[in-house]
Amino acid sequence: MTIEHISDTARWVAVYRAMETERPDAIFHDPFARRLAGEKGERIVDTLKQGRQMAWAMIVRTALFDEIVLARVRAGADLVVNLAAGLDARPWRLPLPPTLRWVDVDLPAILRYKTDTLRDASPVCRYETVEADLTDAAARSAVFTRLGTEARNALIITEGLLVYLTAEQVASLGRDLHAVPGFRWWVIDLANPILLEYMNRKVGSAVRDGNASFQFAVADSAAFFGPLGWREVEFHSTLDEARRLRREMRLMRLWRFTMKLATKKRREEIRRMSATILLERIA
Repeated sequence: MTIEHISDTARWVAVYRAMETERPDAIFHDPFARRLAGEKGERIVDTLKQGRQMAWAMIVRTALFDEIVLARVRAGADLVVNLAAGLDARPWRLPLPPTLRWVDVDLPAILRYKTDTLRDASPVCRYETVEADLTDAAARSAVFTRLGTEARNALIITEGLLVYLTAEQVASLGRDLHAVPGFRWWVIDLANPILLEYMNRKVGSAVRDGNASFQFAVADSAAFFGPLGWREVEFHSTLDEARRLRREMRLMRLWRFTMKLATKKRREEIRRMSATILLERIA
């Protein structure tokens, strides 16, 4: 068993960032990804069925989050709160202003591993960590309340988190975030039920062994998050963006051809299988 804990999934995705970084035509660069992934990350990817062939979706997601983070910082974000930050190295690798405050929130072991691994590198902005279990509602609310009083236009990141939660947990998280006036934007990635079924069929057993089951998916993201106080302002289909970024999955041209035979409704369902979404707080 290679995935022994939910935090191991961060090593898995770090391998994909390393793979992209090492391409001559890389669409982003993460010089820290290979060492953060470590040997265990490599074993995870090599053990998963078609582990390296799945990289394209995570690479596209990383690039989209990079773009959105930089755009929101230019738009006035004064704080970035990265929930379940894992091994994300954006505070070290993105061209962020030195005055920006960035807070990584996650379990103690993964945060300490990251900061120890990167101890010879310096963040480009004001960086700090908060050790917290985000499934503990009381501890989570305390962290949010404290951080919210210290910012007016915070950007919240939950990259790769929501799929591991139940719908009830996601709704609770959304309400807790909305309760903090200083939390203005929230960038998420989502699967719809079609993709969730596929993911569970392909690699579900591997993540379940590490108590990291794929659980959350919605067909209509705006309808789910709207009642929680969040308005959808950007929707980026992973399939559409993969084509723009030239990181499509293998045999994508053939797949697009077969989709021409599907109904319009089915094509839209497929287009929305996976997405990166920017939400804005409804006052």
